[in-house]
Amino acid sequence: MGLEGIVTGSSSLATFERSQQPQVFDERHLAGMTLGDARLEREVLELFLSQAAGMLDRAGAAPATSAAAAAHRLKGSSRAIGAWRLARAAESYEVAVANAEDIQIKEALAELRAAALEATAAIAARLDRSSTGRGPDR
Repeated sequence: MGLEGIVTGSSSLATFERSQQPQVFDERHLAGMTLGDARLEREVLELFLSQAAGMLDRAGAAPATSAAAAAHRLKGSSRAIGAWRLARAAESYEVAVANAEDIQIKEALAELRAAALEATAAIAARLDRSSTGRGPDR
């Protein structure tokens, strides 16, 4: 029996479930980096979205040195906005390319693509919520 059967209808269950789901990007970190300026936060997230796809494409299709450089840039950009899973995936890919191990590169690239998809979807949803007034814009 899951927690639902034990604590049905409780708001503490919903709170517990939310606390167990990792954030795709750290909104506190982002707020700190943008000094709480909602417009700057939006601009940073929009810039990240516009550049992330290109960096990911270069990481996956470029020669090793260019792929590692693109992964390095994506890692830094991800850290700047608090997209920790994506930053870790970019770092893993960067290391895999440096080690030139084909299986490791393929696995790391798959993880990088999954983390990038997750992060960009969450950021796009965050931007959508803030533009419609439904989100936690400060």
